[in-house]
Amino acid sequence: MCHDEEEPLSGGNVSDGVVRVGDTVRRPAGPWTPAVHALLAHLHEAGFDAAPRPLGMDDQGREVLTFMPGDVVWPDRFSLMEPVRQLAHVARLIRDFHDAVQDFTPPPEAQWQTLIPAEGIDIIAHNDLAPWNLVVADEARWAFIDWDTAGPGSRLWDVAYAIHGFIPLSPDPDWQSPDAANRLRIFADAYGLSESERRQLVPMLGRRTRSMHDFLRDQAAQGAQPWSRLQTEGHVDAWQNDAEYIEQREDHWMQSLLAS
Repeated sequence: MCHDEEEPLSGGNVSDGVVRVGDTVRRPAGPWTPAVHALLAHLHEAGFDAAPRPLGMDDQGREVLTFMPGDVVWPDRFSLMEPVRQLAHVARLIRDFHDAVQDFTPPPEAQWQTLIPAEGIDIIAHNDLAPWNLVVADEARWAFIDWDTAGPGSRLWDVAYAIHGFIPLSPDPDWQSPDAANRLRIFADAYGLSESERRQLVPMLGRRTRSMHDFLRDQAAQGAQPWSRLQTEGHVDAWQNDAEYIEQREDHWMQSLLAS
């Protein structure tokens, strides 16, 4: 690839306008971009390198980030989450991020792109820790991308969302995990959740999943894009089905998480 050649990047559901140029990624910027860049710079200064490094803005007003090589896990490389030690690696990576961000002080003028208000605020959370935002290059190089919806949130809110995607917790026959409860326990153990945090987490799993359904439903009802397109593609119904599946099995999740 020549230095100035732009290669459109796919992945996720809202990646319009994201391109690769050499070893960089260019993305449309927004009012939240300076705060996100401050967050990413802090993470690297704190020793967390599983995220792009901010490189400023280009002459088209786009944000510039380092390109993170590898394969996006969802949907075609979800096998990378097997064996379960890989799932544990994800949980530890998230814990490393949460520990690294703990002492981050946002700029005074920080603006964040808050799509879904979090339950509790104790960190600046990623808010979209999911297999569609995890890039795996090899055993040593894993990275989370798409930090544009980072903002005030909580560790457990981030963890609840990640668990939904990485276990995954879904009744869809193409994705349902027969050992979901065991994978949930492995994730919680690897992250290092305390007993009290596990008790808080279980009912939050359904609420966090349902919050995504409600957001998509409401945005689609207003005709907003890309959310209307996602509704047409069945995403709203999928999140609804996942929320019901999770809520109906709360006792099962709790028993697994608290088993001695």
